[in-house]
Amino acid sequence: MFAIVEVAGQQFKVQKDQNIFVHRLEEKEGQKIVLEKVLLVEDKGTALVGTPVVEGYQVKATVLAHVKGDKILVFKKKRRKGYQVLNGHRQAFTEIHIDTIEKGKATKKETEKKETATAKPASTTKKTASKTKETTKPAAKKTTAKAKTGEAGSTAKTTKPKASAAKKTTATSTKSTKTKAAAKPKATAAKTGTKKTVVKKDTGSKKEEK
Repeated sequence: MFAIVEVAGQQFKVQKDQNIFVHRLEEKEGQKIVLEKVLLVEDKGTALVGTPVVEGYQVKATVLAHVKGDKILVFKKKRRKGYQVLNGHRQAFTEIHIDTIEKGKATKKETEKKETATAKPASTTKKTASKTKETTKPAAKKTTAKAKTGEAGSTAKTTKPKASAAKKTTATSTKSTKTKAAAKPKATAAKTGTKKTVVKKDTGSKKEEK
């Protein structure tokens, strides 16, 4: 049986009676700690993967000692500048002994999550009731819109005959103007004929006198 645990921002594969080195912790030497961020648990060929944490499982451990890692040399240099620096660094670690990987009691957060999950259906019913109200409103709007369109259609039907009457009056007026225009040339022709006859008579009278 093993588990994958997150400790101080790092993930470790952990088994019972195993010693691991993690980043420096605040707990004192000999103090027992509980690691609740269990990401995966494998037991007898069956694996439980958390989302992101496996609920109910925890890893118990004891702090053995606070130690320092091996010295690391950090060398810096800039060529053709005469600059070079050599530093040494030792990382601080905490040695932990894994006691047990067990299924513990539900934490306060898990109980709160369960309570909220049970309380959610009431809110969903309220939401569904509000949705039904919203769906009923547009139907009334559609009916009013239909009534408006019906009124508009009736008014349009009543106004159409008036337009046809206006067209008839315009047609009659155009016919009367055409008849007047056709009658005018006859009058002009008659006037021109009288003038010509008068001129002829005058010329004839003049010729006779000579």
